[in-house]
Amino acid sequence: MQQPVLIRDAVEADLPAIRDIYNHAVEHTTAIWNEVLIDVDNRRVWLELRRAKGFPVLVAEKDGKVAGYASYGEWRAFDGYRHTVEHSVYVDKDCRGAGIGKKLMLDLIARAKAADMHVMIAAIEAENKASIALHERLGFRLVGIHREVGIKFGRWLDLAAMELRL
Repeated sequence: MQQPVLIRDAVEADLPAIRDIYNHAVEHTTAIWNEVLIDVDNRRVWLELRRAKGFPVLVAEKDGKVAGYASYGEWRAFDGYRHTVEHSVYVDKDCRGAGIGKKLMLDLIARAKAADMHVMIAAIEAENKASIALHERLGFRLVGIHREVGIKFGRWLDLAAMELRL
């Protein structure tokens, strides 16, 4: 019998799965515009930095395995932006389309509200219609398209800027 999806804070034991989800996105998608694969030590430092700044790192656990993760962090590193955060959410390739991204986002949004954040920013590759649609269903609104601001797989990419006033 399948267990319901559990959203919880990430722990050290989750780092290999988080790394694998991240690296799959690097190798096969335009969700992450990095081109270099990372190791568990990279994710350990990332997790420690997020925690040190009071930012959540959440995982979705399904049937005892990490099915996705989400976090937010500084949008811009100036004092005046301290109530605005930019988030990321990634779902394992074998778990997409099952509502896991939505569950992660709902918890992440609740955490941002509880932390007295005012705006959450989403920066999404403009052809990622599924992610844009998910964000729209959660109340994000498109505020602009940055044209050809990134490159991956030999082509220029547009970035959709979305925001949610919390």
